[in-house]
Amino acid sequence: MIDHILINVSDVAASRAFYEQALKPLGYEVVGDFGKFVGLGAGGKPEFWISDRDRPGTPIHIAIASPDRETVDAFYEAALAAGGKDNGPPGLRVRYHPSYYGAFVHDPDGNNVEAVCHKPE
Repeated sequence: MIDHILINVSDVAASRAFYEQALKPLGYEVVGDFGKFVGLGAGGKPEFWISDRDRPGTPIHIAIASPDRETVDAFYEAALAAGGKDNGPPGLRVRYHPSYYGAFVHDPDGNNVEAVCHKPE
C-alpha cells in the first residue's frame, strides 16, 4: 500500500491552487505547507505532495479513489473550474471492468489526474 506520493511541478503556487480546488470534492485539503513542498490529504494526513524542487519531467498518471460516482462528477467539474484540461469526462470504462467509473483531467503540468469509483451503481 502506498503511504504518499510526491510530484514535481513547474509552479507550486499555481499547482496548489489547482489541486486545492480539484481535490476538494474528494475530501482533500492542504494539511502541510513548507513553501516549496505542499501536502494535501483527507483526515489530516498528507498523502499527495507537490514540489517545485526539481524540474518536472514526463507527465504521470495519478488515480484517487472516490467514494461514489457523484464525487467523481464533482471532482471533474471542480478540476475544470480550477483550470484543468479535459482528458476524459466522467463515465464508465468497461474495458477496465464493468463498474469502473472515472474522470480524467490534465493539471497545469500535463499530469493526468483521475478520480475513480469501482463500486457498481
